Formats: sequence, C-alpha cells, structure tokens
Amino acid sequence: MNEEIKMQEAFLIRAMKPEDLDQVMALEQRCFSMPWPRSAFQDELTRNPLARYLVVTAGELVVGYAGIWLIFDEGHITNVAVDPDWRQRGLAKQLLAVLLANARGCSISACTLEVRRSNLPALRLYQQFGFVEEGCRKGYYTDNKEDALILWKRNMNDCAIREDWLLLEEEKEEEEEDV
Repeated sequence: MNEEIKMQEAFLIRAMKPEDLDQVMALEQRCFSMPWPRSAFQDELTRNPLARYLVVTAGELVVGYAGIWLIFDEGHITNVAVDPDWRQRGLAKQLLAVLLANARGCSISACTLEVRRSNLPALRLYQQFGFVEEGCRKGYYTDNKEDALILWKRNMNDCAIREDWLLLEEEKEEEEEDV
C-alpha cells in the first residue's frame, strides 16, 4: 500500500495525524481570517468517520493541508490551505488532485465546496479541476459578510482513482479486531 505520495524531491503528501495539529493550527492562523479552532481538527481526525485529511510536508514541516467529508456518494471539501511562504509551487494543485483521487476511489461521484467570491487564486484552481459555480450563500462569511460561491464538480471520471483511504480504514479495522 502506498499511503504517502512523494512529490518532486522535497514534498510528501500523506494522511494528517494528530501529531500534525500544532503545525496545522499555525497554518490555519496564517491562511484564514476565520480559522477553525484546534478542537474542530481534533474532532475531524478522531470522531468524524466521514472526514479525511491530508498534509503536504517539506521534510518535517507541514506546509499545507486539505480535507473532505465523504457523505454517501458526495464529497464536501472542507478546506485547502498552503502556507503563504510555500505558495506558487503547485502544492495546492497536488493536494487537491490527491484528495479528489482518493474520493473517487471511495465511490464519490461529485464534490462540492464553498469559496469566498474574492478568492480568485482558489477559484482558478478549482476551475482547473472542473468545478463550476452553481450557487451563492449571501453573507456566508461572518468576518466581513462576504458571499460564498458554491462550486460543484459533478463528473469525477477525470480524476485518477486512489484507494489509500479505503486501505487505511481496513487496516484500522484489522488493528481493532486484533485488540
């Protein structure tokens, strides 16, 4: 099983672990005007069976992360973030590609997300992956009442298929049975 994806020479994409939370929280503060609290990430990793999270690392340093909820046959992308000092290297694109490939491997047929109307770099990234605007949540962001655009990717057939998450879940179940 290949649970880690090596990118170029210096970067690695792998499942987020509780030990990553200090660095993830530092990134959350740097990347978002309304950061999630630590407890939200802890719950996602330990209590939410629908949640899957990835990190991209440079050595021991977490420089980006992404998350998704797998709900029946749909995926809801919760967040994609790359440290401002590590942007313009294709890391968000790689994270999103792996996230979507794993989602497709879990029989997800469509994905959705919300994004600030003003976040043009994110909008361009999502459009590259075939996401299209299908709605708007007026005043969604409470910090400045900015609208959130609702994007959908209805056709996952152009995503590679990876099954790392399924394999990881099977391993967890086997470990629980052994105890």
